[in-house]
Amino acid sequence: MVHQSPAGTRDLLPLDVAQKRWVEERLQDVFHRWGYQRIITSTLERMDTLMAGGAIEASTVIQLQQVDDEVLGLRPELTASVARAAVTRLAAVTHPQRLYYNANVFRRANRGEHNRQLEFYQAGVELLGAAGVAADAEILLLLADCLNQLALGQWHLVLGEAGLTQSLLSVFPEGLRQQVRRSIAQLDRLAIEALPLSHQLKQHALLLLDLRGRPADVLQRVSTLALTDEQRAIVTTLKSLIDLLSSCYSSVGSIDASPNLILDLSLIRPFDYYTGIVFEVVGGEGGRRVLGQGGRYDRLLGLYHPKGDTRPGIGFVLNSDELHQVLLTTGQLPDQTPTNRWLIVPATADDYRAAFAYAQKIRESTNLVQVEVDLGGRDRSESVQTYAQQRGISQIAWINSTGTPRIESLGARIY
Repeated sequence: MVHQSPAGTRDLLPLDVAQKRWVEERLQDVFHRWGYQRIITSTLERMDTLMAGGAIEASTVIQLQQVDDEVLGLRPELTASVARAAVTRLAAVTHPQRLYYNANVFRRANRGEHNRQLEFYQAGVELLGAAGVAADAEILLLLADCLNQLALGQWHLVLGEAGLTQSLLSVFPEGLRQQVRRSIAQLDRLAIEALPLSHQLKQHALLLLDLRGRPADVLQRVSTLALTDEQRAIVTTLKSLIDLLSSCYSSVGSIDASPNLILDLSLIRPFDYYTGIVFEVVGGEGGRRVLGQGGRYDRLLGLYHPKGDTRPGIGFVLNSDELHQVLLTTGQLPDQTPTNRWLIVPATADDYRAAFAYAQKIRESTNLVQVEVDLGGRDRSESVQTYAQQRGISQIAWINSTGTPRIESLGARIY
């Protein structure tokens, strides 16, 4: 129907925009303080670009008709686009590169999903060309700084390790490995019990499913497993990261509230390109909203390089729509659009030149003042004051042909 937006999309009205900008500006301030620079990538991407990392199922991409024999799609996330731009357009830039974005993405909903939303807003960062515990810590501390600046209240950081989890899954038969992985990712104990596995492998799968909780407890349970040297090295690195985070959360910059850190080695992101730590941020009432997610992807950039050269990368994305819903309950978001403080009213239809000149004089003389010129179309009496009050305007300047103002102050209110 022509008078409605397409299903799965929505219009952002002025108050929605004011609230959205409130969140964006605070996140942008944090990104800037940490040395990150904004990048804007194309909304359209080649399907080959989107699929290169195995991150996206083709069925979730909103595809467009072929253009010049190329299949294009609306970006369903930003990491692939940033990686492509960094490799092709920023190859000569000194590393590490610190980039952030704030953009909309599009994703086709799966059949049967209750929420059929197609368009989403995201803000996130990518740290390219830096590996190791310090780089991982920077991303997680930056994430904490962002959420604390928004004063979200209690939130939880769920931390996993994709490389370790993948290696622990390698003991399962190849034909069943994906089913085991899916069951663990969905915390589906019954599905694991139903798989045609030996008793020993079922117990191993159930152990992996339960490897979550207080970091010290989980690390203790992991250390009792028959680990390879490589797996033990990952566990040691993971412990070093957790120790560093614990010592930094209360002392780095404005990070004055540490999250409830949960180590979850059953955390499996749906994307195959993650190679190291993976994480989710959950919060809101009952901790049911996924506010953000991210992880390390040390092989992704090589997929976009003509010679396969790669660099390490790690990043996170914050789900703006989820943040908005949580922040609505805190009372922090603006509850009205910014008011126009001045209304300039020409005394007659011949006085608009003087009215526009006086309006510009006010705009240039005061920081952040908002001025609008009355465009007529109403009875020149009490209706001007009524209009001003409805708009939250506190000052009316009546202007004659000489440009001389008569100032009227109102007790502005919003109806």
